[in-house]
Amino acid sequence: MPSSVIRWFRYEEPGRVLRVGFTSGEVYDYENVPPKVVEGLKAAPSRGRFFGPNIRDRYPYRRVTDGSAHQAKTANP
Repeated sequence: MPSSVIRWFRYEEPGRVLRVGFTSGEVYDYENVPPKVVEGLKAAPSRGRFFGPNIRDRYPYRRVTDGSAHQAKTANP
Protein backbone atom coordinates (compact mmCIF):
# COMPACT_ATOMS: atom_id res chain seq x y z
CA MET A 1 0.00 0.00 0.00
CA PRO A 2 1.36 3.48 -0.79
CA SER A 3 2.57 5.52 2.14
CA SER A 4 2.47 9.26 2.65
CA VAL A 5 5.82 9.04 4.49
CA ILE A 6 7.81 6.15 2.97
CA ARG A 7 8.42 6.20 -0.78
CA TRP A 8 10.40 2.93 -0.95
CA PHE A 9 12.58 0.56 1.05
CA ARG A 10 15.16 -2.09 0.32
CA TYR A 11 16.63 -4.74 2.61
CA GLU A 12 20.06 -6.40 2.51
CA GLU A 13 19.62 -9.49 4.63
CA PRO A 14 23.28 -10.54 4.97
CA GLY A 15 24.13 -7.18 6.56
CA ARG A 16 20.64 -6.67 8.03
CA VAL A 17 20.53 -3.13 6.64
CA LEU A 18 17.17 -1.59 5.84
CA ARG A 19 17.43 1.39 3.46
CA VAL A 20 14.37 3.62 3.53
CA GLY A 21 13.57 6.38 1.05
CA PHE A 22 11.14 8.95 2.42
CA THR A 23 8.76 11.16 0.46
CA SER A 24 10.89 14.14 1.59
CA GLY A 25 13.72 12.75 -0.54
CA GLU A 26 15.84 11.75 2.44
CA VAL A 27 17.31 8.25 2.53
CA TYR A 28 18.37 6.49 5.72
CA ASP A 29 20.06 3.18 6.49
CA TYR A 30 18.85 1.32 9.59
CA GLU A 31 21.29 -1.31 10.89
CA ASN A 32 20.75 -4.70 12.51
CA VAL A 33 17.08 -4.84 11.55
CA PRO A 34 15.82 -8.44 11.87
CA PRO A 35 14.15 -10.01 8.81
CA LYS A 36 10.95 -10.50 10.85
CA VAL A 37 10.63 -6.71 11.33
CA VAL A 38 11.10 -6.12 7.59
CA GLU A 39 8.40 -8.69 6.86
CA GLY A 40 6.12 -6.77 9.21
CA LEU A 41 6.88 -3.56 7.30
CA LYS A 42 6.08 -5.25 3.99
CA ALA A 43 2.77 -6.59 5.28
CA ALA A 44 1.67 -3.49 7.20
CA PRO A 45 -1.54 -1.78 6.06
CA SER A 46 0.23 1.53 6.80
CA ARG A 47 4.00 1.43 6.41
CA GLY A 48 4.41 4.83 8.06
CA ARG A 49 2.45 3.76 11.13
CA PHE A 50 4.43 0.52 11.36
CA PHE A 51 7.75 2.29 10.87
CA GLY A 52 7.33 4.76 13.74
CA PRO A 53 7.03 2.40 16.72
CA ASN A 54 8.84 -0.61 15.23
CA ILE A 55 11.89 0.83 13.44
CA ARG A 56 12.47 4.56 14.03
CA ASP A 57 14.76 5.12 17.01
CA ARG A 58 14.89 1.38 17.73
CA TYR A 59 17.84 0.61 15.47
CA PRO A 60 21.06 2.49 14.77
CA TYR A 61 20.69 4.63 11.67
CA ARG A 62 22.51 7.09 9.46
CA ARG A 63 21.35 9.51 6.82
CA VAL A 64 22.54 8.57 3.34
CA THR A 65 21.10 11.60 1.49
CA ASP A 66 19.06 14.61 2.43
CA GLY A 67 15.89 15.92 0.84
CA SER A 68 17.48 19.02 -0.71
CA ALA A 69 19.97 16.95 -2.72
CA HIS A 70 17.13 14.76 -3.98
CA GLN A 71 14.96 17.75 -4.91
CA ALA A 72 17.77 19.46 -6.81
CA LYS A 73 18.52 16.25 -8.64
CA THR A 74 14.86 15.79 -9.58
CA ALA A 75 14.42 19.41 -10.66
CA ASN A 76 17.32 19.22 -13.13
CA PRO A 77 17.16 15.79 -14.77
